[in-house]
This record gives sequence, C-alpha cells and structure tokens, in this order.
Amino acid sequence: MLFVEAKGARISGAKIPAIGLGTWELSGRTCARVVEQALRLGYRHIDTAQVYENEREVGDGVRASGVRRDDIFLTTKIWTNHFAPHDLERSVKESLVRLRLPAVDLLLLHWPNPHVPLAETLGALAHAKRMGLTRHIGVSNFTVALIEEAVALSPEPLACNQVEYHPYLDQAKVRAACDSHGLALVAYSPIAKGRIRSDQALAQIGRTHRKTPAQICLRWLVQQNVSAIPRTSRIERLSENIEIFDFELSDDEMEQIFALAHPKGRLTDFGFAPKWD
Repeated sequence: MLFVEAKGARISGAKIPAIGLGTWELSGRTCARVVEQALRLGYRHIDTAQVYENEREVGDGVRASGVRRDDIFLTTKIWTNHFAPHDLERSVKESLVRLRLPAVDLLLLHWPNPHVPLAETLGALAHAKRMGLTRHIGVSNFTVALIEEAVALSPEPLACNQVEYHPYLDQAKVRAACDSHGLALVAYSPIAKGRIRSDQALAQIGRTHRKTPAQICLRWLVQQNVSAIPRTSRIERLSENIEIFDFELSDDEMEQIFALAHPKGRLTDFGFAPKWD
C-alpha cells in the first residue's frame, strides 16, 4: 500500500494510506462486514464519523478482520455541535467507547462552525491529541481562508484537510493551500458517487490501461499525492478500488481528466452540512 506524503503530515508524524474505505451511509452488519473484508483485502485506512452513527460497527469490523490495530489508520470526525471545548473532549471519549479503542489515528473537525470560535475548538482538538485520544488532528471541508486561519491558530500541527474531490470538481486552490502549509489532502466522494462509471473520457483512458473508470479516477487522485476514501457496500468493488498501483497515467491523460471539471461539479448534499443563520 502506498502512502500520501505531505510536509505537514510528516511534521505531525502522520502517514496516511493512499486508498481507504469511506463508511458514510454504511450501517449495521453491512458496515461491519465491509470494513472487515476491506481490511482482509489489504486496505489499511478506514474513515468514519460521529454523525454517520456507525462507529460501533466500524470497530466491530476492525476487530473481526484480525489485522493488527497498529497496522490500521483509523479516522473519525467530530460533529459541529460538539465543538465547544468540554463537549469536544466528551464526544471524542464517547466515540472511542463506541469504537472500543483507546485512540484513533486521525481526529477531524467535520465541518466549519462559525458559532464557536475556531481558536477554542482547535485548542480542544490539540488537547485531545495531548491526552492520547488521537495520534493526529486535522480538519474537513475547510476553504482556503479557513485553512489559513486554522494553521495559524492550531497549537499542534494539522495533518490534513478532507474535502470532496473528483474529476468534476476543481480543487486546485484548496490543494495549493494544503501544499503550501504541508497538509495532506484526503478526497471523499472520489468517484463522484459512481457518476464517473459512465464517463466516456475516463472509459477511453481505462481501455488503454485495461482499467475501469473508477480505477482511472482513483489513480488520478493518487498521482496528485491525494488520499482517496471511496465508499462502497459491494464487496466486489473493494478489490477494484484498491487495484490501482500497477499502472501510471501519462501527463496528457492527467490533463484530460483535469479538464472534466466544471462550475457545477460539486455533488455534496449541503442539506447534510450544518446550516448557519
């Protein structure tokens, strides 16, 4: 398994596997089974969140896999209504109880919350790290301006920013901001919620390499030094998504994929995100 390398990730000691499993909308036995099977197939990066309400099942899958805990990079994310310092610490401890683990590898702020001063939240996040509740800390869904603010305010190095990223969404500015501050970039919805599977441009590139559009898309992200966490509930897709390390896209192919981005390319349902007054 390859790892994403970024200056900030190295400073913080984070070593993030290039391909992981996203678990949004996975629940119950299906979630535990998919996590277990992913780890058995060679995945070493599992992503969950408090708001997914599946941390317990993710933990069950981790234990059932038989893979050593030290070999797994496990991320969870703190929901916005727990950003006040005392609430944050309590919620993280509750997450660990559900996971039945003493610590996670990466703890993220799930979305920005302008109703709680960012300095206070980052201070609490850093405190959670110092308490040993997490090995690394970071943010998710942060804009360029918020990345700048967070880096300036955080008492501890931030390891990454997790955002929606796929060929239809131009994230060049966010990538540049992460690079300039040494943050790794982790891509959720990396295959555009399955929409890339019917993309003719990706299919054509795929025929050249005998790969599927999804594999081409994931390889495109990895070659940008981006970690991708595709979600799937289908066991057969797990193998497909991880079999991307035996070929390389040319510079021309990379540019063809970059050209697929368009202004309405964002797919995130912001009804899922917090709403501000």
